[in-house]
Amino acid sequence: MICPNTTVTPVVRVGGSAYLHPPWPGTACSAVPANLGKAACMVSRVRVWLNRTYAENVFFMDLLRNNPHARPVDIHATHGDADSPVLAAADTADLEPEGLSPAAYVEYALDQCAKRGIDVFVPRLHQAAIAAHREEFTAVGTALLAPPAESIEVFEDKVTAYEAVQAYGVPVPPWFRVTDADELVAAVEELEADGHRACFKPASGAGGVGFRVVTRTPFSLDHLSGFPGPYVSLDMVVAALRDAEEPVDWLVMPRLEQPEVSVDCLTGTDGRVRMAVGRTKNGRRRGFSLNPAWIEPARRLAESFDLHHLTNIQFRMFGDRPVLMDVNTRPAGGLHQLALCGINAPWAAVRLALGEETGDVLPTRLGQDYTVVSGPRPVRPVALPQQTDDTATADAGVGQGIGHGVGAGAAVGHGAGAPVPADAPAVADIPRAVEVPGAVGLPMVVEVPVGAVEPVEARSLAVAPPDAAPRASSPTACSAADRPLAV
Repeated sequence: MICPNTTVTPVVRVGGSAYLHPPWPGTACSAVPANLGKAACMVSRVRVWLNRTYAENVFFMDLLRNNPHARPVDIHATHGDADSPVLAAADTADLEPEGLSPAAYVEYALDQCAKRGIDVFVPRLHQAAIAAHREEFTAVGTALLAPPAESIEVFEDKVTAYEAVQAYGVPVPPWFRVTDADELVAAVEELEADGHRACFKPASGAGGVGFRVVTRTPFSLDHLSGFPGPYVSLDMVVAALRDAEEPVDWLVMPRLEQPEVSVDCLTGTDGRVRMAVGRTKNGRRRGFSLNPAWIEPARRLAESFDLHHLTNIQFRMFGDRPVLMDVNTRPAGGLHQLALCGINAPWAAVRLALGEETGDVLPTRLGQDYTVVSGPRPVRPVALPQQTDDTATADAGVGQGIGHGVGAGAAVGHGAGAPVPADAPAVADIPRAVEVPGAVGLPMVVEVPVGAVEPVEARSLAVAPPDAAPRASSPTACSAADRPLAV
């Protein structure tokens, strides 16, 4: 937002950093020296909105607030789940209306951006529809942190994506698109004849939803012991398909092997990639890689398909070579893990969206391997009508400044101590953040036993205590040779 034509405190940018200087006597925006450019009249606080985002992006929000330029950031969050931790982590929050069409949601989003003064919008829900209206968001002063709608649409369908990327020399696994039982059986038999184990997943979707591995083993009690897994009997799938009234849209392919490497990319609207760093996953063990086997095809895709801003390009092994598994046109849930190698990717992306040049964003170190573990995060307080008046919490905004009556559209903001009417229902006394010794809002390293191979579902990184033994200093730069291809 540009300052009005009044006396201002200019913001001088030096080397990508912002510094506040006293105003020159009688200086107005129109009189700021030309060499400072428009940035001299920019308000320093940045307002960012995340819509219907993943719970793990509470760490994305932490990194924005802990940006290296110490620039104030306000975060607005909306979600359909009142218990999403991103609502509690945000400065302001709303519950989203349900049942909106993509077109109606765009109108809702434009209203939110105008009403909230959003500088940068990071859309997840209805990303393509929102990106198609980029000019309208620009008109209300909001930059979209999302690729062009045409690029998003290519990668919404995995079959379309595989067909498109092959033209640019990016290897993909064998695949079959199936709609019924006969097509499924034919695809599975062909893959098995070549010595592969078949799996299937929806042709469109995200997060591994609907992924299953086909087995010829008949269903038995063995399938009911231990934890649920992805394996499903071919006979059961065929029977379900024959009983179904509607065709399916599945992608059948060989099960790919680890390591899995997710390359997080940051690309400008000029098509130049500023950041491409691989996050490796091999069972429980995690690490980082700059190996060209992963990085070069990811850069090629980001540049060739205008995958602007933050994207995530995933590879796995097919035999002895890496092949493309998936392309996500949004920030990955695990993006915050790049903080372990010295990169604040969310902040770099916001700066680039605002038109500030970041230069190449490179890791200062690749660090030791790590794992991820679950950890508590606060959610918004809820009304507890079964409590009596004399047990009501006197301060309904402990640590959050949350007003009573958290219902649809209720706003959340900082500032503890907000007064509450005497007849207001009590709310749960939940602090704004969980105190963990050594935690500063960024992920830190945890030691992993070499023999640890069990996969684990997790949403946060463990932290090392502040009195942990010091480690050897890391190099200030790293090369692709610093790490092997696989852990």
